[in-house]
Amino acid sequence: MEGFGVHTSMWTMNWDRAGAEKAIAGAVHYKMDFIEIALLNAPAVDAKHTRDLLEKHKLRAVCSLGLPEHAWASVRPDAAIEHLKVAIEKTAEMNAEALSGVIFGGIGERTGVPPTQGEYDNIAKVLDTAAKHANKHGIQLGVEAVNRYENHLINSAQQAVDMVERVGADNIFVHLDTYHMNIEEKGAANGILIARDHLKYIHLSESDRGTPGYGNIPWDAIYAALAAIGFKGGLAMESFINMPPEVAYGLAVWRPVARDMEEVMDKGLPFLRNKAEQYGLI
Repeated sequence: MEGFGVHTSMWTMNWDRAGAEKAIAGAVHYKMDFIEIALLNAPAVDAKHTRDLLEKHKLRAVCSLGLPEHAWASVRPDAAIEHLKVAIEKTAEMNAEALSGVIFGGIGERTGVPPTQGEYDNIAKVLDTAAKHANKHGIQLGVEAVNRYENHLINSAQQAVDMVERVGADNIFVHLDTYHMNIEEKGAANGILIARDHLKYIHLSESDRGTPGYGNIPWDAIYAALAAIGFKGGLAMESFINMPPEVAYGLAVWRPVARDMEEVMDKGLPFLRNKAEQYGLI
């Protein structure tokens, strides 16, 4: 998962054949190293079609998801395991490298009270089983810490590290996101330092989820911390331009965060790449 990538929400959140062709063509145009595919409906994905497109364009891929309510790991662990197994198998069929994101719960899952030990026990059980299944398929699993307004279970880098270390599998890692870190960490760069031994993937997302470089994220601190830990993982730009209503609701995206895809890709992407080059990360 090395290099510079982009979340395919830049072009589509519907990973059918047309969506795959559009997103992969866009990623190739902008000379991305990899794409991140949102698996909102893994069973419906034409894995061979995507794999053939990726191979044709020599493009690598990572997949991501949040669990649907009927498979929230904290309360329905058996359903979560089955959901993740299907997603892992589809990830492998596409020849992607990892399945990451909110693999421990739902985007919009909140009980209104602090997490319980029982919830964490269920999540650990799910991730342990999922990691073993993923290992059989050569897939890595990422645990993404997300902010308190999207999920009540794993919000900080330390919580993600704690869960990854509790599971203890060789193929499970921490996934951070600058948008979430800007809310939850005591200094965004500190999250990177806390997760340094397990960090393999990071979303580069602006404070309003719009165009990187035009918000409040302390980019120099982020990149300096990544350089300080010798980060060699995936750098993935994420900006939510094309959000279906059910996803926008969970993410609390109520208005356009940028004018269009071209604004983000033509202004935000060069900004992030230049910073990465400045700090010796690419």
